[in-house]
Amino acid sequence: MIPEVEWWDVLVRLVVAAGLTGAIETTWLIVVAGLAEIVAGSIAMGLGGYLAAKSDAEHYESERRREQREVHEKPQAEAAEVFEVLEGYGVKPEAAAPLVDALQRNPERWVDFMMRFELGLERPDPKRALRSALSIAGAYVGGGLVPLAPYMMLVGAQAALASSVAVTLGALAVFGYIKGHFTGTAPLRSALQTTLIGGLAAAAAFGIARAIS
Repeated sequence: MIPEVEWWDVLVRLVVAAGLTGAIETTWLIVVAGLAEIVAGSIAMGLGGYLAAKSDAEHYESERRREQREVHEKPQAEAAEVFEVLEGYGVKPEAAAPLVDALQRNPERWVDFMMRFELGLERPDPKRALRSALSIAGAYVGGGLVPLAPYMMLVGAQAALASSVAVTLGALAVFGYIKGHFTGTAPLRSALQTTLIGGLAAAAAFGIARAIS
């Protein structure tokens, strides 16, 4: 399964294509509009993923600086917090004392311990922000091209819509099956649910656009 791809992304592209078909019935306009939406959406989603990852990294560094100050300025209070953390794991104070002493002799390791076991924070991968942005943007583009591809290859909008629905529902069924497998739900039921929702949403978008136009 492509990282960070949800079947909802593919469904939205299908609904957009179906809605445009119901409104304008001009294949090249649908392709241009669809590509514009994919480009804009991939940039927005990729940038959002990048900023979210950067925010996580900045939060980690901010908390680490705070822990470093507290270890330096309030070592006794921090040592008491270590005893509390270890007590939560069932370690008695007399058994925890040697570990606390060892941490006090190594401030950086002490900070590492507090970050992980007190705050539950792991140091983010410095390359995560860029990798997240690229993976999200790439997944958005890939998901968007699935329902739009028939419009690029076929002349008639109605024929392209039928092919787009078939291809996209097939992709939704695969996504639903895989998602069900990894989440522990019944794969066939998950595939049926995503396919049914996709078909109903596309039909509603087409009908509304056709009625308005």
